[in-house]
Parts: sequence; structure tokens; C-alpha cells
Amino acid sequence: MKDKIFVDTNVIVYFYSEDEEDKQAKALAATALCDCVTSTQVLNEFSNVCLKKLKMPIETIESAIDEISQEFDVELIDNDTIKKALSLHKKYNFSYYDCLILASALECGCQYVLTEDLNNGQIIENCLTIRNIFSK
Repeated sequence: MKDKIFVDTNVIVYFYSEDEEDKQAKALAATALCDCVTSTQVLNEFSNVCLKKLKMPIETIESAIDEISQEFDVELIDNDTIKKALSLHKKYNFSYYDCLILASALECGCQYVLTEDLNNGQIIENCLTIRNIFSK
């Protein structure tokens, strides 16, 4: 059985980055053998990074969103996700948006969150492990 992993925005950005070949290779390798999940929040953040930082044309971003949506399960953010994120924020004191990522991952039954923003190896709610595939 494949691991079910939640993929954060920064990992997805590296799929499309043209100047971070090492991180791109690590991101692709880490997701290749897993059942990958992301959320509408991540797709929104990804679109914003592509527009502002990567200066990608809208058509290219739209194609990327289609690719991601075909390869990953995309979870919607609902009221329960928001409430879970608030609870996680209170307990762990991460930023609200990071907690929204964690809440989505927990709701989907993921074993891991791939990100470079949180504490590598930290376990959330005794079942979700944060993995920073870019840490040394």
C-alpha cells in the first residue's frame, strides 16, 4: 500500500520552477510513489506564486492546475476544516494557513505532509508526520 501524503504549496511550486533543479528533482521523487493529496487552498497559493514570483502566463498556470488536479486528489476546504485549523492553531501555535494545511491532511487521512515550512519530523495529533524533503 502506498503512503498517502499531503503536498504543500512550496513542493508543488518546485515541480514548475526552472531555477531550482535539485529541489525539483527531490519534489518529483518524493511524490512519485505515493498517493498524493492537496487542497484548493494549495492550488490558490500556487496560482498566486506563479503569477507574482514566477511570472508565468495565465494559460500555463491553468495547464499546471489541470495537471495537478489529474495527478492528485484535491480536497475542498469546508467549515469543519476551518474549525479544525483553528483548533490546531490553538494547540500548536503554527500560522493559521499552515494549520489549514494540517487540518486538510488530517481530514484526508494522510500519513505525511510534504513541506519546507514546518518542523521536520514533528508529529501532529499522533498520526500526521511533517516531512521536509529539502532539509539536510
